[in-house]
Amino acid sequence: MERKLFIIRHGKSSWEEEGLDDIDRPLADRGIRNADTMAHRLRESGDVPELIFTSPANRALNTAMIMARVWGLPAASLEVHDALYMAYESDIDAVVGMAPDPVRGLAIFGHNPSFTLYANRFLDTTLDNLPTAGVVIVTLESDGWSGIGRPMVINARVEYPRRKP
Repeated sequence: MERKLFIIRHGKSSWEEEGLDDIDRPLADRGIRNADTMAHRLRESGDVPELIFTSPANRALNTAMIMARVWGLPAASLEVHDALYMAYESDIDAVVGMAPDPVRGLAIFGHNPSFTLYANRFLDTTLDNLPTAGVVIVTLESDGWSGIGRPMVINARVEYPRRKP
């Protein structure tokens, strides 16, 4: 079965409020705009997931919520997974593997450096850095979400706000 995995880094965060814990940092205005832009760009290209897993960090959760709204997804399609915050690649793998097999499109929202490292597992050309609000869309041929890897990749592409469609 063909599946799409959307690996999405949170939008640009704000550093205006000193003393906030990392997990509480909000999106900057640019982060909000870029999340909206990328969600519209994906929707227009027909690339919309049906399920979202997100880090609990404010900036990741809000990026996911903005995109879910643009995509017209119900609130129940968004799940917070603590393991996506400060994640290792193995943590991301484990969370992705939790997606139900009937789901054909899964978006995960999180942070660098782990999201760049994870995305590179599926790409022919190595990314140095997945930009904020950047999206790696991986099309796979797989019977399920558990154990996905490079041999299953049909196509992969990288989109980010400053890249012209």
